[in-house]
Amino acid sequence: MRASRAWASAIAAAFLAVAAMSGCSGEPSPAETTPPTLPDPHFVIDQDFPDPDVMRVGTTYYAYATNRPGANIQFATSTNLTKWDVSTSDALPTLPSWAAPGKTWAPDVSEFSPGHFVMYFVAASATKTQQCIGVATSDSPKGPFEAHGDAPLLCPVDEGGAIDPSTFVDTDGTRYLVFKNDGNCCGLDTWLQIAPLTADGSALAGQPTKLIKQSEQWEGTLIEAPVLVKHADEYVLFYSANDYGSGAYAIGYAEATSLLGPYTKHGSPLLSTLSSHGRYTGPGGQDVVRGPNGHDVLVFHSWDASMAYRGMSVLPLEWKNGKPVVHP
Repeated sequence: MRASRAWASAIAAAFLAVAAMSGCSGEPSPAETTPPTLPDPHFVIDQDFPDPDVMRVGTTYYAYATNRPGANIQFATSTNLTKWDVSTSDALPTLPSWAAPGKTWAPDVSEFSPGHFVMYFVAASATKTQQCIGVATSDSPKGPFEAHGDAPLLCPVDEGGAIDPSTFVDTDGTRYLVFKNDGNCCGLDTWLQIAPLTADGSALAGQPTKLIKQSEQWEGTLIEAPVLVKHADEYVLFYSANDYGSGAYAIGYAEATSLLGPYTKHGSPLLSTLSSHGRYTGPGGQDVVRGPNGHDVLVFHSWDASMAYRGMSVLPLEWKNGKPVVHP
């Protein structure tokens, strides 16, 4: 449900320290695109559905999310991004032998070729203390996806492991995996990194390149959840930062004219608890997808009023003077 005005004011006061570094992305300027008009619910999925990834196949949108009791990977379907049918099925019913149950997080699914869907997922290692990234495939976006191999696709133990996979297709058709090394598990830096993928998505085709790490005051000790898009001639790297379990969690972005950087961060969050006036508490785990009318939207999770679960929300994503802007 939507937070009350009094509760929103309390949240805003509680995160005044974050406010100094928070805000939207500048003063209004003429829009380059007209954003879609969306209804105004707090959550379009009003239940625990964190770290959403959204893919469109034909006229149907598929959203995938972190585990819930009884399912390693949740999924839901929609034709308009506002009304969603959350499935009772598990998109990844069987974990690989290297993975421990109970921590299957932050999936990314894309269609590599007609009828060939690839899922990247995070799972806790059964033999190590780190979390690692695995890969699974299916001939249907609804699954069931079948995990590949007896070892993770990616698990840099000396960097704390790897989480938050996200795929990107460049203009030449080359596919990449963007991810975070989970350095905050053990006092290390958290780098967002990128590596090329093989044509079928089953393996990395080269070594990772480090793009950005935590550096801004509002980011706290970590950045994560990378999502890379190309807008006009620039690469825009969206990310989440700070403690996901608090209202300090927020969404930021960085830009580059070259895929491998250097990337320049925007100084304040694109979307935060404070910039949304308490409507979205700890927004993050974002994805960017093209809506039914051809305009971009930002999909993300945030906490409910009691901080008991993270529901999914959708906001129009505008581009003004080449910069992403949302109006919560």
